Amino acid sequence: MVIAIDGPAGTGKSTISAIIAKKLGITYLNSGSFYRALTLALNETDISTEDANRVAEFCRAQKLDYENSRLVLNGVDVEDRLHEDAVSSRVALVSSIVDVRHFVNERMREITKSLSIVCEGRDMTTVVFPNADYKFYLDASIEVQAERRYKQGVSNLTLEEIREAIKKRDEIDRNKSEGALYRAKDAIYIDTSALTIDEVCEIIISKIHS
Repeated sequence: MVIAIDGPAGTGKSTISAIIAKKLGITYLNSGSFYRALTLALNETDISTEDANRVAEFCRAQKLDYENSRLVLNGVDVEDRLHEDAVSSRVALVSSIVDVRHFVNERMREITKSLSIVCEGRDMTTVVFPNADYKFYLDASIEVQAERRYKQGVSNLTLEEIREAIKKRDEIDRNKSEGALYRAKDAIYIDTSALTIDEVCEIIISKIHS
């Protein structure tokens, strides 16, 4: 069984997906972790994100694994470093490179082909798992998105800076030549702005059970 969840940053996708996976006793997959890990590795080099060919070549040389819902890069668990500001500032550009997306999608499909999963990201329902058993699109106002990310305490940016960063990230994601962020026609839309995490999880679980 594949449950795919898409939506912009700050809509609760990661938290909600993890809870749903735990409730159903299946694997939770955060696609963004793959791109963030590659960006983390890229930040240790002098490769410019404007050089798409070099970026793609470098990314394909990295070894990505997913163990206990945590991202392992070249044998090292890097999950706790994935939301550093230096990563967040470049990850949208890295993930917009088509060959990098192909590499990550191939790796995710390989990792999950024998698993029941809850996967979340920007194009899970439209590109990576278009035939998912259940599809959901989570949304929220930009103000709520920024406030939620700010309260996570993983950034040194101000609330206004986070708001602008999210707007820029979402604009890049919606205009990607491949893997753009948009709602699949058969995805169930949920505006999480005024809902608690538990309320959103209840809606999703009820849809699955029905």
